[in-house]
Amino acid sequence: MARNKPKSVLYRRRRERKTDYKKRRTLLLSQKPRVVFRSTNNKIIGQIVSFEPKGDKVLVGVDSTFLAKHGWKYSYKNIPAAYLTGLSLGKSALEHKITDAVFDTGFKTPHRRGKAYAFLKGLCDAGLNVPHGDDSIFPDDARLSGAHIQNYGKVVAEKEGSSFQFTQYLKNKVLPENITAEFEKIKQKLISKAQ
Repeated sequence: MARNKPKSVLYRRRRERKTDYKKRRTLLLSQKPRVVFRSTNNKIIGQIVSFEPKGDKVLVGVDSTFLAKHGWKYSYKNIPAAYLTGLSLGKSALEHKITDAVFDTGFKTPHRRGKAYAFLKGLCDAGLNVPHGDDSIFPDDARLSGAHIQNYGKVVAEKEGSSFQFTQYLKNKVLPENITAEFEKIKQKLISKAQ
C-alpha cells in the first residue's frame, strides 16, 4: 500500500518563477496600483500596474533606455540610471493622476542602498506616495549621482594597462569622470519637463 500522498504540482507561473502568489495576495489587499521594478542584464524596467479581473493592466511604463533621448550615454543599469528611471516614471504617473502605489520587486529581495531603492527614491522625489519605511534604505546622494563610478574611473585612468575597463563608455565617447555632471543635467531636464 502506498503511504505517501501524491505530489502536488505548483501553479505554472510559480514553477516558472514569474508570480509569487503569497506576495501578490498581500499587494492585492492594499487596493492600490503597484510599482513594478525589474532589473535585466541591459536595462531597468519600471511599470505602474493595476489589478483587473481579466488580468493586470499597465497604466504607465518606462525603461531606462529612454535616457538615450535625453543624452545619457552611460550604462542603463547602474544606480544613477535607476534613479532617473524612477524619477521619470513618477512624473509620468502624476500626469496620469496616480498619486499612491505600493512597491513590488517580485521574487528578488532588494539590497539596501541598491538599484531598487535608488529607483524608489526617484519615485518619491517625483512626488509619488509609496510606503517604504525608514530613509536609510536609500543610497546617499553621492552614489545616486554616480560619484562612486567617477572616483573608480579616475583610479582606473591612473593605472597603466587598464584598457578593459569602461569599454562601453569609451565606445560611446564619454568618460566616467563626467558622469555626475551628466546626471545633474538630465535630472534637471526631467524635473523641468514635467512642470
